[in-house]
Amino acid sequence: MVRTAINLYSVRELDLPMPEILDRVAAAGYDGVQFSGDYGDLSPGETADALAERGLDATAAHVGIEAMEDDPGGVVEDQRTIGADGAVVPWLDAEGFETREAAEATAERLDELAADLGDGFGLHYHNHDHEFVEFDGTNGFETFAAASSVLLEPDVGWIHTAGHDPVDVLERYGDRIEVVHMKDMTDGEFAEIGEGDVDMQACAGAARRIDAEWLVYEHDAPEDPAASIETGGAFLTDL
Repeated sequence: MVRTAINLYSVRELDLPMPEILDRVAAAGYDGVQFSGDYGDLSPGETADALAERGLDATAAHVGIEAMEDDPGGVVEDQRTIGADGAVVPWLDAEGFETREAAEATAERLDELAADLGDGFGLHYHNHDHEFVEFDGTNGFETFAAASSVLLEPDVGWIHTAGHDPVDVLERYGDRIEVVHMKDMTDGEFAEIGEGDVDMQACAGAARRIDAEWLVYEHDAPEDPAASIETGGAFLTDL
C-alpha cells in the first residue's frame, strides 16, 4: 500500500526545532518524511530516534548532487542511519537537458554517481519542467531517462506545467518509480494541493497501479507552512 510523506522543503520557513516539526507531521497523519538538505538541529542518529519515537519513517532524502559526488559514502551512511535506502538529486540546471548530447551526458553523470553510492542504495532524480525541452522529436527528460538507469521521482506539478500528462509519465516509467511528488500548480504557479490544475486523484491512482511506495506532499511556497502540513496530510489521506 502506498504511504504518505511530506517533503520538509515545504516548511523551511517554519522557525521551529526539528522535533516540533516532526510532532506536527505525525499529528497530521503522515506515515513519514522526506528530508531536504539537512536534519535541522539534529544529527542523523538523533533524527532516527526522533522518527522512531513518533512512528514516522524516512523516505529517500533530497541531497544536492555536489554533496553526493564529494562524499558518497557519507551520504549513504547518513541515509541508512535515518532509515532511508536511497537519496534523490533534487535539481540539475536546465543546460543539462537542452540537447540530446547534454541529456545523455547528464545520464552518464548520474549513472556514475549511482555506482559510487553502491548496490542496494537507490539514486533517484526529481524533475522540474525544464527537463522537458523539446528537440529531435523527443525531449530532454525522455532522452535522459532512456540513457540512464537511475530511479525517477516524478513531480506531477512540474510535469503538468511542462505540458505533459503526469499519469502518462507515471505509467511509462512505473518500474523505476518508488516516490511520487504530489505538487499542485496553476498556470506555472504553486497552488495548495487540491486547489490547482493537477488531477491529484488520477495521479494517486496511477501511483497505486505502478506500486509506488510513497506519495510525498510538497508545496514550495505555502502562505502558512504550519497549516500546509495539516492540509497536505489530510488531502493525501483522503485520496
